[in-house]
Amino acid sequence: MIKKVSRNEMRLERHKRIRENLHGTADRPRLNVFRSNANITAQIIDDDKGITLVSASTLEKELKITNGGNVEAAKKIGEEIAKRAKKANITKVVFDRGGYLYHGRVKALAEAARENGLEF
Repeated sequence: MIKKVSRNEMRLERHKRIRENLHGTADRPRLNVFRSNANITAQIIDDDKGITLVSASTLEKELKITNGGNVEAAKKIGEEIAKRAKKANITKVVFDRGGYLYHGRVKALAEAARENGLEF
């Protein structure tokens, strides 16, 4: 019997391959995206120190996002992560799509972050 590998296991393998070449530094930290069915989260991470510098999520109550699993919510998170990065004096990042396809919500988040001042 052939066992089908789950989509998340395949995504994690892709993410491992991507992370072999991506590394966030103090000059150019890594913008990481995590997407679930119901929510989306973005973090800006300095891998040298191993700390999260800035984060934004649809789970935050002050953003008042009712449905976190759609493209509109991803755009809002992209705008918010860019605003918070500006406050932390971060302008250039390395984009880590987390093994997800650059399509839909991931693409919307990235484009919204670019439009609001992040360079990658």
